[in-house]
Amino acid sequence: MPADMFFMRRGIYILLFLLTLGFVSCSKPAVPKPYGYFRIDIPDTAYTWYAPNHYPYAFRLSTNAEVHPLEKDSDKYWIDIHYPTLNTTIHCSYKPINNNLRILSRDAQEFLFSHSTIASAIPEQEFANPDERVYGVYFELHGNTASPFQFILTDSTEHFFRGSVYCNTIPNQDSLAPIYDYMRHDVRMLIESMKWQ
Repeated sequence: MPADMFFMRRGIYILLFLLTLGFVSCSKPAVPKPYGYFRIDIPDTAYTWYAPNHYPYAFRLSTNAEVHPLEKDSDKYWIDIHYPTLNTTIHCSYKPINNNLRILSRDAQEFLFSHSTIASAIPEQEFANPDERVYGVYFELHGNTASPFQFILTDSTEHFFRGSVYCNTIPNQDSLAPIYDYMRHDVRMLIESMKWQ
């Protein structure tokens, strides 16, 4: 077979292959793939009591958490509960009540509602444990807020304890959903087990 004929047949086969490929590849419209997120491994958990002798409160705490006291004269008994594997922190403040429950409650609500411009909803759930004299409110902030959960606990006469959960990353409720589920359970455990000392 002459070389010219060989190259011509080869060119025809290549052209037919490209045309067939063009028809097959154009039969379906292109669909963008959804944005993916990193997988977040949620650790197994167990609970132990956090009850320092000189603190006015005690509660059950996840073994995955580390407590960092913020001992200052003005902020005595304040703590940060840090979850290193989840890069999340519960900032907890404590104030003794000295005829100022209304002021403390108003300050806590003002801080909570400072997130209302971003939150799509802020449902609240009341909590009461009369046996331990612990009463409070749990707030779940929906949307891409900096703090998805906040709570207030008090006995109305001596103790006022407030907590706010913060994920140390850009808030995105879709990608952080596994962390939110885990923290929701841990915050509820803290609230339900709280005792005044």
